[in-house]
Amino acid sequence: MVKVLIVDDEESIQELISYNLKNEGFSFDTASTGEEALQKVFSQEIDLVLLDWMIPEPNGLEVCRRLRSNPQTTNLPVIMLTVKNEEVDKVLGLEIGADDYVTKPFSPRELIARIRANLRNHKNIQPEIAPDKKVINRKGLYLDKNKYMALKEGQSLNISPREFELLFMLASSPGRVFRREEILNQIWGYDFPLDTRTVDVHIRYLRQKIEEDPGNPDYLLTIRGVGYKFTESD
Repeated sequence: MVKVLIVDDEESIQELISYNLKNEGFSFDTASTGEEALQKVFSQEIDLVLLDWMIPEPNGLEVCRRLRSNPQTTNLPVIMLTVKNEEVDKVLGLEIGADDYVTKPFSPRELIARIRANLRNHKNIQPEIAPDKKVINRKGLYLDKNKYMALKEGQSLNISPREFELLFMLASSPGRVFRREEILNQIWGYDFPLDTRTVDVHIRYLRQKIEEDPGNPDYLLTIRGVGYKFTESD
């Protein structure tokens, strides 16, 4: 049974999420502080973490950073759950390594859908690419899907698993334009319309990590009003 760790210092939020997880057949545990959350993650078999930003000792961002820096939990799905809803806050959470971002107040139905989507993405869903196409070497970028290795001119790129999936999908089909909704469906696995700015945020961060000039990209090109494509030129 899938086990979700609910990390929130508000008892009412814990109860609301626990009730809905139980109804959907999930197992769960709760934590109210950052230290308690880290202890439970490393002592139990946790499949996904719902992580509130404003928890004490340490806060959610620091917990996420520690999870991403530990090889044991670097690929553990993390959904930030917080009242902070400004774009800069979402960007910061995603940059630290969160896979998704849900703001309070939230719809329990949407939250459950996002949990399922993130679990599918980490365990089952892969971009629609040729089965034998696991390595890409274009324009100085080397991507190895077997190892989730990303290099630029021989130097390791510090990108998250979700960013790797996005970059690999685009680079697998140079010149093809991917609509934002299509990217959401393939990489996040969402089954209903969501804010496509999630895609824009991840593209922005990828550009900061792989482009010489993020404002004038050579790799990830914007097709205004549609989506993105990986450059065709070598």
